[in-house]
Amino acid sequence: MKAPDFDYCKPLSLEGVFDVMERLGDQAQLLAGGQSLMPTLNMRLSEPAMLVDLHGIDALSGVRVEGDALWIGALTTHREIETSPLIRRHAPLLSRAVKHVAHAAIRNVGTFGGSIALADPAAEYPACALCLKAVLVLASRVGQRRIVASDFFIDLYQTVMRPGEVLLGAEIPLSDPTSRFAFGELARRHGDYAIVGLAAHARIESQVLHDVRLAYLGAASTPVLAKRAAAKLEGHALNASTLAAAQAELEHDLDAPADLTTSRETRLHLARVLIGRVLAELSDEDQR
Repeated sequence: MKAPDFDYCKPLSLEGVFDVMERLGDQAQLLAGGQSLMPTLNMRLSEPAMLVDLHGIDALSGVRVEGDALWIGALTTHREIETSPLIRRHAPLLSRAVKHVAHAAIRNVGTFGGSIALADPAAEYPACALCLKAVLVLASRVGQRRIVASDFFIDLYQTVMRPGEVLLGAEIPLSDPTSRFAFGELARRHGDYAIVGLAAHARIESQVLHDVRLAYLGAASTPVLAKRAAAKLEGHALNASTLAAAQAELEHDLDAPADLTTSRETRLHLARVLIGRVLAELSDEDQR
């Protein structure tokens, strides 16, 4: 199919973006990487009057350290995240996760902010944002808002973003030297949408787990923290019994929706398998 007719503009400032959004409302569609938008246009699931290209605004791109946080601009591409020394040093979870994002051609164009704003529950970055305690920075004509990732995602493809707002980027606390991160997902083929995935963080002191965070993707209508499973691990050494206790709690932590190819029971089973793999990676001595 072909995309519907639409107008196109490329503002050179946020003020220009706000002007278009105020004038056209929900008839204006923001273009970041376009890797999700373009297929929906071609299938006529989206029919905007105006496509607003954000790539004229340099301030929306780039990775840098600001105080005690790592700033990732919304237009930073997957490939830039994959190759960034700052990401590898200060947010290594993203370096691990980005390798699972689609394929190289898409990683060259798709953007960090586009993935976060779309809020696909099977995408890698929203779950990573939860695990990393990221703060998402939104801007509108009236000013900026800073929203913690745990409050940002509210339902399937839905966030707390208001009409007229633009996602500027994310602030991620710099990783502690004692922190360890791991990421894993299960998909039919590498680069396909994940059936289920897991982003994990913990500090390990004398083999005991502390500050455990387990953020699942593909396991609910939003990325979700498996809080009950994490509580079974907190303050304990990782062994067969603590792992089994955490796995048992996933039935309560995860909605694990069924779809055309995967039942709820299968998705829960895979989530249990994955937590074992990811925790083994987390406790690997090579991470020290």
